[in-house]
Amino acid sequence: MNTALDCMPCFMKMALNDARLACPGDEAMHRAIVAAWGRRLADLDLTEPPPAIARHLADLIAAMTGCGDLYLEDKRASNARVQELLPGLKGVVERRRAEGGDPLALALELAVVGNYIDRGVRVDADWEAELANVTASFPPEVVADFSARAVDGADVLVLGDNAGEIVLDTLVVEELLRRGCRVTYAVRSRPVINDATMADAEAVGMTRLCTVVESGVDTPGTVIERCTPAFLDHMRAADLILSKGQGNFEALQGRWPGVFCAFKAKCARVAAESGEPKGASVLLRSRGPEDAGEPAAPDPGEHA
Repeated sequence: MNTALDCMPCFMKMALNDARLACPGDEAMHRAIVAAWGRRLADLDLTEPPPAIARHLADLIAAMTGCGDLYLEDKRASNARVQELLPGLKGVVERRRAEGGDPLALALELAVVGNYIDRGVRVDADWEAELANVTASFPPEVVADFSARAVDGADVLVLGDNAGEIVLDTLVVEELLRRGCRVTYAVRSRPVINDATMADAEAVGMTRLCTVVESGVDTPGTVIERCTPAFLDHMRAADLILSKGQGNFEALQGRWPGVFCAFKAKCARVAAESGEPKGASVLLRSRGPEDAGEPAAPDPGEHA
């Protein structure tokens, strides 16, 4: 999914938010960062997906302020809050199982609500209230397709997204493990916005549930060109890939077909691309380059 001109206001807002977080109260530095980002943004390749563009902002902030993991405390707080809610949500999933319903579909619905915990695309949504009143919203045929592939012995790769959201992803991983799937969960290799890293996976217990690997990326989405060759091998070998979050959808749509993307449509452009209204919970299979009319992404021989 290419970056559009409609993405520009969001990128400028991200720059100001990050500048204020990195240097609270330093108006001169805020102006310098926003001005520098505007100049750099004008020269970037908009055929790249939005998460690839966002990497350049993270690099700029770090270079100008010396601040690396801007959202460290935010991530810790998000993980802690969702962990407080987790026992009750597990009870909801267990009730669905006891009633003869589909616990995996419910776990997916709950995990997608966690995609609202996104500091790159801030939306006014009460995600806790939505968790407490989650309803079935995915197309039944897509749920059935996903379920039919999540079978005993299947190698499933889950592409993680945000902190906080990763706690809810444990519900999905547990259901996949119950089915006999072999699950690998992927995190970012470097702090970027509030995306989950290995430290988050360890903190929330994901590493005790399944194999957790780093994708190699330093972008808020699984940008293929930024993945390590070893991780690309993981993707090729997987029987089923579940991509969590809007950033992963933006990175993979039109570039890696057949991935089940589960996310909140948090902006009008992504909503239009997904075919669902803004604010909807989305579950769909990604298109390939041929379907999207885009050139195939390169298969790097070494990590970019």
